Amino acid sequence: MKLGIIGLPNVGKSTLFNAITNAGAQVANYPFCTIEPNVGVVAVPEPRLDKLAEMYEPEKYTPATVEFVDIAGLVKGASKGEGLGNKFLANIREVDALIHVVRCFEDPNVIHVDGSVCASRDIEVINLELVFSDLEVLDRRIAKVEKEFKGGNRQYADEYALLKRLRDFMEEGNSARAFKAGDEKEEELLASLPLLSGKPIIYAANLSEEDFSEGYENNKNYQAVKTIAETEHSAVMPVCAKFEEEISGMDPADKKEFLEELGLEESGLDRMIKESYSLLGLMSFLTAGKKEVRAWTIKKGTKAPQAAGVIHTDFERGFIRAEIVKYDDLMRVGSMNAAKEEGLIRSEGKEYIMQDGDIVVFRFNV
Repeated sequence: MKLGIIGLPNVGKSTLFNAITNAGAQVANYPFCTIEPNVGVVAVPEPRLDKLAEMYEPEKYTPATVEFVDIAGLVKGASKGEGLGNKFLANIREVDALIHVVRCFEDPNVIHVDGSVCASRDIEVINLELVFSDLEVLDRRIAKVEKEFKGGNRQYADEYALLKRLRDFMEEGNSARAFKAGDEKEEELLASLPLLSGKPIIYAANLSEEDFSEGYENNKNYQAVKTIAETEHSAVMPVCAKFEEEISGMDPADKKEFLEELGLEESGLDRMIKESYSLLGLMSFLTAGKKEVRAWTIKKGTKAPQAAGVIHTDFERGFIRAEIVKYDDLMRVGSMNAAKEEGLIRSEGKEYIMQDGDIVVFRFNV
C-alpha cells in the first residue's frame, strides 16, 4: 500500500512524514523545501504477528508494510504547472490513497502561503487543482467515447451518459470521490477512471499541542475539515505533528506513557494505518513457521487462490486447498499440533473467502 502525503506548503506535511517514518525529510519554514518526493516504508502494527513470533521463534519476522510518499506542497495553479505542479500531480497519480494534511493552528512564526490559516480554503485550493487536472482527463475520455457512441456503437451509451454527468458535477468544483454512482456497473466504470480527486483520502487535521491535548472540538478549522470530510464520505483524523515528532524517537515504554497522558491508546501512525486499511478495504492474513512468520495484505472479499497468488503466482496457478486455523483458536490451544488434535484446522477450497487474521498453509501443485 502506498500513501501520498499532500497539502499546501508549511502545513506540517514533512514534520508528520519525518515523525511517522523517521526518514529525515528536510523541514524548513518556506515553500518547496521538498522537491523530490521522500519515501519512507513503515511496518504495519500487528500484535497477532508478535504473538506468533513468540510461539515459533522464527528465523525471519516479516510484517506487512506501508509506503509513505511525502509529496511537495501544492499551490494554486498546480494543474497548469505552477510551483512544479505537473511533477507533483504525477507523483499523486502513483499512490493508492491520500493523506491530506490540513493546518488547523495559528502560529505567527510559521509562514502560511496564503497569509492566514483557513482550513476550508486550503482544502478547496488542493481539491480544485486535482479537479482541474481530472477535467482534462475526462475531456479526452469523453471525446473518445463520444466518437464511438455517435458512430453507432451503442455499447458506449451508458459510459457516455455517466461521463457527461460526472463532468457536470466536477465542473461545479466537486471532487470525483463525492460523486454518487447509480449502480454497480457505474461504480466499476468510475473505478476504471484514473482520477486524482477520486482517490480515497484521509484528512489529517494538524492541531496545536494545546488543542490536541485539551480538546479540539471547539477548533473552528477542525470542524471545517470534519464537515468537508462528511460531505465527501472521506475520513478525518485529528493529529498533532509536533507530538508525533516527539514520540518518534522514544523507546516503547516512554512512548506508551506519553500517549496515556494524552488519553490515547495508539500513535498517529498506528491510527493512520488502521484508517487507511479501512478506507481501502484491506485486511491481513498470516503465515507462520520456524523459518518465518509473516503478514500479507489483501482486499476484503479475496478468495483463497488469489490470496495464495499474493505469496507466489505458482501458488495460485496450482492451488489445491488452503489449510486454515483461526488465530484465536491457535492462541487458545497453544500449538499447531494441538489445533490439529482438536480439529481446529479447516481445509478450504477455491471458493473460500479469506478472513482477517486467518493463519494459512496453501497446498499447491504445478
